[in-house]
Amino acid sequence: MNEVTAFAPATVSNVGCGFDVLGFALETPGDEVTAAFGPAGVSIDDIQGDEGRLPRDAARNTAGVAAAALLEMLGESRGVRLRIRKGLPLASGLGGSAASAAAAVAAVNALCGGRASLDALVSCALQGEALGAGSAHADNIAPAICGGFVLVRRASPPDIVRLPVPAGLTAVVVHPDLEIETAKARALLGDTVPLKDAVRQWANLGALVDALHRSDFALLGRSIEDAIAEPRRAPLVPGLERIKQAARDAGALGAGLSGSGPSLFALCRDRPTAERAARAMEATVDAEMGVTHQTYVSSIAERGAHVVATCAS
Repeated sequence: MNEVTAFAPATVSNVGCGFDVLGFALETPGDEVTAAFGPAGVSIDDIQGDEGRLPRDAARNTAGVAAAALLEMLGESRGVRLRIRKGLPLASGLGGSAASAAAAVAAVNALCGGRASLDALVSCALQGEALGAGSAHADNIAPAICGGFVLVRRASPPDIVRLPVPAGLTAVVVHPDLEIETAKARALLGDTVPLKDAVRQWANLGALVDALHRSDFALLGRSIEDAIAEPRRAPLVPGLERIKQAARDAGALGAGLSGSGPSLFALCRDRPTAERAARAMEATVDAEMGVTHQTYVSSIAERGAHVVATCAS
């Protein structure tokens, strides 16, 4: 084959208590990247869905940087040309830079014979994520590549723990038409955390992992609490607490910011509950923000980045 297209899904990171270490993949939406052999190095032929805002220079584009890292790791002398289709809104808190990087390495790896391991794909995609997000954290990259619900024990070298997903667990994501740049949102966090907040966060993280293993929805709901990042980012998302409460009142187990926001997620025990929570969240976003929004109701996607089309010469 001389052309491969790969899809990588949107991801929810942090998941309340798991700042920089927890994330899960959605079925949809996502980004697609098409890779074809070309002159040495990496070039970007086209980007769709970004309104002309993303760099066409591969050295300044997350997909281009990730693809170049993989070519170098494989010792590949041939270059690649990329075409990118953004299915994710920019600066949305849904792992847009991660999805582009993940789709790029999945497409290039398949084009080159599928020689790279998942850990290698994560490492290379992280180089692109560092460009887009301002730092190399893997809580979006890991689920975008591996799928499922994951815990990042260590980003480099990757040590990714795949967590079980209880039957029926369904996510709601509401994306208000606002933008929050990840690098700026991270700057709000500072460099220190009060010990009492750290202890509370550790307790919630341990409880959430246990709840996933035992399908304990009540404990899962009690554990979706962020004592560190979300309180400092709350001013960026008008009505955050009321939107979260609306989701819980509709039956959601818990809710919070997806990544750095402005998207919000909720986890529910089944799809009917998720549909009710989605309507409640939408109504509250309308009342609190007065902006348009997109809503996604999805199971936790088992697959991460994967090939969706190939073309032979």
